[in-house]
Formats: sequence, C-alpha cells, structure tokens
Amino acid sequence: MNPLPDGLIVVAKAECPTCTLVEPLLRELAQGGLPLTVYVQDDPAYGAGLPGQVLDATLEQSFRLGIEIVPTLIRVVAGREVARTYGWHRGDWQQVSGLPGLGAALPELRPGCGSKTLEPGIAEDLIVRFGDTGLSARQVALGDAEDAIEACFDRGWTDGLPVVPPTPARVLRMLQGTTRAPGEVLGMVPPDLSPCTVEKVAINAVMAGCKPEYLPVVLAAVEAALIDEFGMHGILCTTMFAGPLVIVNGPLARRVGINSGVNALGQGHRANASIGRALQLVIRNVGGGRPGEVDRATLGTPGKYTFCFAEAEDSVWEPLSVERGFPREASTVTLFAGEGVQGVVDQKSRTPESLARSFALCLRAVDHPKLAMAGDALLVVSPDHCRVFIEAGWSKARLLAELTELLLLPGDEMVVGAGGIAEGLPASLAGKPCPKFRPGGLLIVRAGGGAGLFSAIIAGWAASGPVGSIPVTKEITA
Repeated sequence: MNPLPDGLIVVAKAECPTCTLVEPLLRELAQGGLPLTVYVQDDPAYGAGLPGQVLDATLEQSFRLGIEIVPTLIRVVAGREVARTYGWHRGDWQQVSGLPGLGAALPELRPGCGSKTLEPGIAEDLIVRFGDTGLSARQVALGDAEDAIEACFDRGWTDGLPVVPPTPARVLRMLQGTTRAPGEVLGMVPPDLSPCTVEKVAINAVMAGCKPEYLPVVLAAVEAALIDEFGMHGILCTTMFAGPLVIVNGPLARRVGINSGVNALGQGHRANASIGRALQLVIRNVGGGRPGEVDRATLGTPGKYTFCFAEAEDSVWEPLSVERGFPREASTVTLFAGEGVQGVVDQKSRTPESLARSFALCLRAVDHPKLAMAGDALLVVSPDHCRVFIEAGWSKARLLAELTELLLLPGDEMVVGAGGIAEGLPASLAGKPCPKFRPGGLLIVRAGGGAGLFSAIIAGWAASGPVGSIPVTKEITA
C-alpha cells in the first residue's frame, strides 16, 4: 500500500467500545473536506454507507499501516503519513482531522482496544503473507497431497516421534522468546561442524514442541553442548550409553515451569520434555548426528530422546549453579553426559552416616564395581533423603566430602582377575587405594517428589584420559 491515499484514514473494529463511540463521527469526517477511507477489521456493518468504507478482512491494510490500537486516525498528504492518533482523545482527533468542533459532545478521553493484527497466531501469519520474515533458512515446499508430519519422517528430520512442522509463522513466534538476532551464529555443531544460528535452533525448538519462553534455555543448552570440554562429538560417536542431560537452575526454571519435583526425571512436563528434545534435534538436524551413522551406541538410552530437569532449590543446600561459580540469582544450564537412571532404595537409614554409606555402595557400581575414574556420576537426592542430611546439619559439600572418602577403594579388590572377574584395573594398582571418580567427577543435585525414600544415580561417560566429557555450565541469557 504505497503511496497511501491522501486525506484521512480510520482503522476500527466493531467489537471495540471506543470504535463504537467514534462511529457517529465518521460522517463528519467524510464531510470535512478531506477524502476519508475507513478500514474495518471485522464487521462490514461498521461505517456502512460511507463511500470510503473498506472491509479489511485479510488485515493486510491494517498490517501495512502498522496498526496496534483501534481506533486509529491517520492524516496523509502527498501519499505520506503526516500525523496519527489512536484511541479517542478529543483534542488529538480535532488536530489530526483539522475539524476543531469534532466530537464536542463526547468524553474527552477513552482508551482504544488492541488491533486484530496483534492477536495470538495472527501477527506472525501477517508477516509471512505480507511482510519480510527475515528468515534465511531454506523453505521446503510440500505437495498438496503431502502430509507435513509424514514429510518430516520421510526426510529424516525426526527422532522417531512426530514433530511439529516448523512453518515460518511458528518459527517467527518461537523467535519472540529471545532478543537475540535470528542470524547470530552460536557455533559449529558436530559431527558435520555445521554453523548453527539462533534461527536454526528456533526451527528445531518448534519441531520439539517448545513454547517461545523455553527458547533461551534451549539456546544456552546448545551453546553448552558446543563447548569443547563437553565433547559432544565424542558423546555421539561412543558405543556407550550417553546423551546430553540438561540440568536447569535459577529463577527462569521456575518461571517457565521446568519440573524439579514429582517425576522430575520422567514424562508429563512439556518444558522438560521439549527442551531436552530440542537440543537432541539440533544435534541431529543441524549437525548430522544420527543413529547408525556417526551415533554408534551399542544400546543407547531413552534419555537420548530427551533428558532435562530442574534442580529443586527450596532447601538450605547450595544449588549446583552456585557450586559451579554462578550467583544464586543467575539462571543456568549444566550439561552432563548422562546414561540411564539407577535407583537407590534406602528406606531404613535414619542417620547421614548410614545413608552416605548406602549412596557410596550404589555409586561403586557405576560402569562396573571394579572400574575407577572411568566415568563421572550425578547423584540425584530426593527431598526425603535430603532431609536426613539437612536435619543432621550436613551441607551438600559435607556429603560430597564423605562420599569421596567412602569411594576411596582398595586396589586389591579392583584389579583384573580379583574375585574371579576378568574386568578390572591393571594389576600394578594392587595394594593402592583408588578413587572411584576423578576430582570433580561426582555431582550432587536435589530433585524429586516430597514423598519416597528413593534417590537416583546417573552415570556419566568416559571422563578419564584425553577423551571424554566434562560437565559444563552456561548462563541463560534472554
């Protein structure tokens, strides 16, 4: 719509009380000497009979005029807008229209209503139809008879479950969840080392079923996965069970509804399910990390679909993010190369010493009871178990120190052949104490429901030697 029609333009919708208030003035405007165009967003009966009345059923004219509030009055001279007012303000309407007596009998001021162009689901469609999306990703045209969900399966874009087709409107809606530019490059995603932009993450977040408010968490998780120490390429290539586990800390986790309570490691919460899945889809669709190709896991783990939860921060225990150097008010993601969930069932220990020994005994089984420093571990302590420690005055750091001491294992029991088991450590380590985990290789978080004396161990992948994965933490930014 360029140039604009000279004269006055009114944009209104019949369902707006303020538009109804000013409707009788339209004939005064039409008779005021300047040509009048009235764009009606909904009901053609509004302003009916006026020569300049136009039903803007597609909202194209409202979109091109940038209407946010109705009614809006615009004055146009020589094809260019020279003045605008919205809502009803008697003095402003008189000034813009050039009619000093306009609306003298009406109240001096009434607020307007939101334009239909801003209603949920409409704004992004209008940009796609009539504007410049600013999206740079290649769009795939589907045939009229082609089902969009089946097309994603056929092209290998899914993890084996249906995905949400990432239409331009949906991607634009997702991008509203961040202030970061769509073209910003986050890094190179293994194994193909393909550049990953904010837009590409948004596309996969749509496919995973995320809400826009989850996008900052997904972006931080992707950035964390691309940190060298995390070793995302190795996690893909290993024949072991690992996949990226996302642990979220801070106020944003609570604000967007990431579950830290009942069934925190399970199904049923959209944020947990879709955030972890979005990260996996980015690795698959941007980086090319597909099972049977670069992904060579012997068995894998269900966590490779998605694995994300928040730490419960409603106790005196220090959150994982604070332990890792971030202020308590910061929101962070910590990525851990997690395997499956190993339950710890101790319903009888009533002292921290006894419960710590239970944890240590179960932790010794990570990878194999006769292997040391072969992998990391994440201990998820439930509230009921945590209460045993807190009531005895034990901090998380105290528990970690106790476990480290308890997991200093006798080398004689762990060497190859000891106990009739071929697996184990070299015979040269006989007689020497061996720490089960490398320094910093055991993480502790608090999560789970408020009933049940059950905790969990999640083994971590190959932290020893020149290869492997080291947990990384990244602050979430808008």
